[in-house]
This record gives sequence, structure tokens and C-alpha cells, in this order.
Amino acid sequence: MTEASSANSSRRHHWRRDVVELAALFTAVAVADAVANTVAHGPSGPVLLCAAAVALVATAGFHVWWTRRHESGPPPTDTGATAASLAGPAPRAGGEETTLWRMRTTVRDEPGSLAALCTALAAQRVDILSLQTHPLSEGTVDEFLLRAPGSLAPGELTRTVAGAGGAHSWLERADAHDLVDAPTRMLGLATRTALDSAELPLTLRQLLGRCTIHSVPARSLTGQPLAEQVPAEGVLEEHVMKFRDPSGGSLTIERPQLPFTPTEFARVRALVELDARLGQRVPRRRDVLTLPEGNEITVRRADTSDLRAAREMHDRCSTRTLALRYHGPVGDADRYLGHLLSPRFGRTLAVETASGRLVALGHLLWDGDETEVALLVEDDWQQRGVGAELLRRLVAMAAETGCESVYAITQASNTGMVAAMRGLGLPLDYQIEEGTLVITARPTGVPAHREPREGVRVQDGTGRR
Repeated sequence: MTEASSANSSRRHHWRRDVVELAALFTAVAVADAVANTVAHGPSGPVLLCAAAVALVATAGFHVWWTRRHESGPPPTDTGATAASLAGPAPRAGGEETTLWRMRTTVRDEPGSLAALCTALAAQRVDILSLQTHPLSEGTVDEFLLRAPGSLAPGELTRTVAGAGGAHSWLERADAHDLVDAPTRMLGLATRTALDSAELPLTLRQLLGRCTIHSVPARSLTGQPLAEQVPAEGVLEEHVMKFRDPSGGSLTIERPQLPFTPTEFARVRALVELDARLGQRVPRRRDVLTLPEGNEITVRRADTSDLRAAREMHDRCSTRTLALRYHGPVGDADRYLGHLLSPRFGRTLAVETASGRLVALGHLLWDGDETEVALLVEDDWQQRGVGAELLRRLVAMAAETGCESVYAITQASNTGMVAAMRGLGLPLDYQIEEGTLVITARPTGVPAHREPREGVRVQDGTGRR
């Protein structure tokens, strides 16, 4: 029964009820008139008056019962669609657990290909929550967000897709964040990029999934060219994307397990162009803290505008302090600062005294799939809790951005850094490589595990970070 027919039927029922009530009203008036005449002129007037009262009460009771029966009764349920729309989506029978999957596969660009794939998924009781298509010359790449029964193995799901015509399939576990629709997700990533220059590598990784991002400066510390010349429109290869960095360097993104699509390339290029157009920007939040000894310090974000103050702090640091931090010739320390303070390569926190003098720097540096943390505290401000406060804040930043591991490279004799890492209260992994100590922490609390590193060396000619 359609909505229009239901409305017409309802109006007919009201019309009949109104006629009955009108007839009852006229009948009651006529009876009342007859009773009044009889009471006034007949010998048994009181008896008739009582009988009329009883009849009136009975009539009122019958009217109330009739009204409730026809107005408060359940609506007709001659279709299943109405009940389903009121009840909402039905849960899986027996409360069966489900798993979210992100899947990408290539189907033939011909009518019925996608329908056959969807039919095969439905046969396995797999719900398609969202679908994006990426047209290519040799076919169409379809990206699904699926909710599958927990008992359905990944291999079985992949075989189902292959049997329905899907090729070059890729499957990965998803979470609730993937339920956000694509336009909303892109707006959120653009907002993050616009607020902070250091967010670009993180937003790109969130957009593309598991990938490796390399930011290469234009020149090394010795002045040698490092970055290749990338066209202004960027370069898209099968597993590699390259873009020009606003500072003159290059940005390279690699994903060996899954080729990039033109749609992904266009989205990344839009974020890179937004970052270049806005220029360098850093949030200006400042936190004033009081140390246990009573001195006040200010912790804030730092960038290349702090280069002069950082060099002056270098001049006040001892040779041993600089050597523990940079693991190389102390004379090269000043040349590292331009790279370290650039938001393009990570985030830097600075500590200032009440007089505005810079006394400590903490760096959180993006290193491919990992994140490095490093500290430099001026000699006169060591052993006061400054380094521990910086490290705690940097690791919290790493956790907020989704980094699974944070590592520090130091020497076994640097007891201050070791104590600060232990003070985090996180699972730690220690590795000693040719006299160099590598300490890895997992902000998520998962026990750390690192593959043996092939020595500790200078990366991209920029010096030990």
C-alpha cells in the first residue's frame, strides 16, 4: 500500500465516523426532547429521568470505547519496507562479529563487471559500506570499504573477488576512521595541512595508507645538490610520486605494495600545492611551566626564525654536550640547524627562560616509516627536568600523529638521555651498534621491535639528526 492510498483510506475512515457521530447527536437531541415532554406531562417522570441518565452514561462509555479502538490501534503492516525503515538496520543473526576491510581490485571496464563482483561479495554475506572508482586505461580500479563476517578468512575473501573477475587485489584491515566519506576526509586533511607545515607528511601518510615519504633538501650541508629537478606538475609513476618542495627540494612518496592511481595523485598534488601557497607556518602556542626549583620556563614550537638564537645556544654549550647530541664533528653542529628547524622535516620544541633566552631544543623528525627524537639542553640547564619535559611532549606528539615507534640515537655514556627515555614509562628496546645506543619506545604501549640497523650514518648529507 502506497503512502497516498494510506492517506485516502484514513480520510474515508474519518468521514464515516463523523457521519455516525452526527447521527448520534441528532438522535440524542430527539430522545432528550421526548423525555422532557414525558417528564413534564407524565405521572412517572422521575423514573424516566433516571433511566435517561443511565442510557446517557452507557452511550458515553460506548463512544469512548469505539474511539480508542479505531484511533489507537496499530497501523496496517501489509509491507515489510515500513517495518524495516522504523527498526533500522538489522543486526547480524546471533550477534556475529564482523571485521572491517579496505580492499582494492581492478575489474574490466565493461557493463556488468562491478555487478558480478558485488553479487559474489553478497553471497559471502559481505556488506559494501562505501565504494570509490578510479578509471584507468586498462580497466577500473574499485576501492571498497567492506564489513565481512569475522569467520571469513582474508584468503577466502580474496579468492571470492578473483573468482568474480577482480585482478591485482589488495586487502588491508580498516577501522572506524575509514567510515568517514571521502570529501569529509579530504577537508579534514586539508585543514591539518593548512594549520601546520609539519603536518604535510602525516596527512599524506593518512591519505595513502602504508607508504614511505622522503623530503630531500635542495643542497647538502656542504653545498652539494641533493634534490632532483621535479616538474612543477609533479611526476606519477606506478609505485612512486614526486613533487617539487617549496624550499627548492623534492618530496618523494613510495608504496611498493600498491600502485598509485591518478585520483590519488591529484589529491596529493592538491595538498602539496596548498602547503606551498600558504608558506611556512607554525602554531604559536606557548606553555609556561614552573620547574621544581622554582624557575619558570616557556615551551613553544620553533622554526627557522629561531636559527640565530639556536646558534647562540650552541656557542654556550660545551664540546661534550654537542658531541653527545650530533655524534660527529662539533664544528658542523651549526650547519645542522637549518635542517632541524625546518617544519618540512618534523617538529621542534624550544625552551626559553623568563628573559627569553633559548636554552633547549627538542626535535621530532620524520624518518620514513619511523620517527626520531633528539634533545639538546644547554649545560647550565641540565639535570633540572627540562629534557624530560621536552621528551614527554615530543613522544605525546608522535602518539597523536599515529606514529607506532619513536627512537633515539645516543651513546651509552649519555645517562641523562637514557634516564629520560626510561622515565616515559613505556616499553623500551635497547640496541647497541658499534658503540652507539639506539633506544626505541612504542607510544601505544606495544612492546618495541626493530630490525638491526645497518650502522648509524648520515642521511641525505644533512648530518646526524
